[in-house]
Amino acid sequence: MIPALIVFAYLTIVVYIGIFAFRRGKESGEDYFLASRALGPYVFLLSLFGTNMTAFAILGSSGLAYSRGIGVYGLMASSSGIVIPLTIFFIGTRLWALGKRLGHMTQVQFLRDRWECDGIGTFLFAITAAMLVPYIIIGVMGGGATLEAISAYQDSDGNIRHWVSYEVGGAVVALVVMSYVFFGGMRGTAWVNTFQTLLFLCFGTIAFILIARSIGGFDQVMNQLAANPRTAPLLSRERIPMEEFFSYMFIPLSAIMFPHISIMCLTAKRIGHFRKTVIFYPLCIAAIWVPSVYLGVVAASQFPGLRPGESDDVIIRLLMEHTPTLIAGILGAGIMACVMASDSQILALCTMFTEDIFAHYGGKERFGDRAQVWTGRAFVVIVTVIAYLIDPTLYTVEYGPIRVVTEGIAMGLTLWDRCGKWRRPNAWTGRPAVGVCTRVDAPRVLALFHERIVGERSPTQ
Repeated sequence: MIPALIVFAYLTIVVYIGIFAFRRGKESGEDYFLASRALGPYVFLLSLFGTNMTAFAILGSSGLAYSRGIGVYGLMASSSGIVIPLTIFFIGTRLWALGKRLGHMTQVQFLRDRWECDGIGTFLFAITAAMLVPYIIIGVMGGGATLEAISAYQDSDGNIRHWVSYEVGGAVVALVVMSYVFFGGMRGTAWVNTFQTLLFLCFGTIAFILIARSIGGFDQVMNQLAANPRTAPLLSRERIPMEEFFSYMFIPLSAIMFPHISIMCLTAKRIGHFRKTVIFYPLCIAAIWVPSVYLGVVAASQFPGLRPGESDDVIIRLLMEHTPTLIAGILGAGIMACVMASDSQILALCTMFTEDIFAHYGGKERFGDRAQVWTGRAFVVIVTVIAYLIDPTLYTVEYGPIRVVTEGIAMGLTLWDRCGKWRRPNAWTGRPAVGVCTRVDAPRVLALFHERIVGERSPTQ
């Protein structure tokens, strides 16, 4: 219960930061959405980095390392640590310069002016909104899962129960993120991301050392893993094909095109701030990903036999079993910080709606700058509520490796080993499990639409 209380105390601090930013702000669109383009070098660096550290970076990386090994760091983190700073340097600086000169606040405004076409801007808003909403939903789900795991306890019968349920945890995270984004805008989001990043870097290092001492040293665990034929491949890149490994170098190229990243590039006070970001960004990547991936591999010896999906909380399991309650609670708050990175995505979507739809089609001229800010705040509430109300239990997700036929008459056919039925090693062995939606509860989905739109429960419920 104590770790959960510490996390709730942390969430209270986060909300206060948003309220404090609200008191420091001005009632103008540029101040609310871009912090008046005046973020200092270290806040700019840490907030931009914190924006990229999502639930996947912390929970997902350790869960993937649990099944695929230490090579996950090279697969995901090395490419990000090299490519993302380069895109920020070559593209982010140009976005900043053009935005400063022409007053742009979103990507859509750049492209509208470049092509002199209204329609392309509205189309791009719809596409990016559809892309961002799943990330926001994952953030809410990750927050609910983290709070549920941190608040676990064992009852008198030996059953594992939780002080905070998954649904309540997701609601708490959604409410907290909505609150500080609603009040603080970009300034509040940047300050919170800075605080969150520093918290995780400091206490993450402490927890990493304490876990190592508790399990007898990482060298002992590594020797145990290497001696076991089942887990020895985790200490190499054996479970990651070379083609897949190098193909991941292309993925970070898209980072600068995410609206929340490109909009964050417009908030720097001076172009010189990008220099520190390019230098220190890879170091921040290493400080977050090395412990996460390493602990994921260590967890394979501590909690063997976890299925795909169950391994995503191995860091939290290690914290609860191998660190003092106070440290576990504080670092649990740090993990929550990375899970809550959906704040910048919500704000980006809000900025795009108010600038590219509301203001572009005359709302700002008709109602004024103040109305634009409050329209943005209302949109923050709407997006957060939608993200929480989309119930993942409406869909059944099953896990298994996937392969695609690349030659012959069946070229392009996708094959899925749903049951993991192969008992002998074969071409499916060691392939990563992928979540696939196999069934939709159609009556519940239709009933949900009826309830949300009509305002009353469907007769079929």
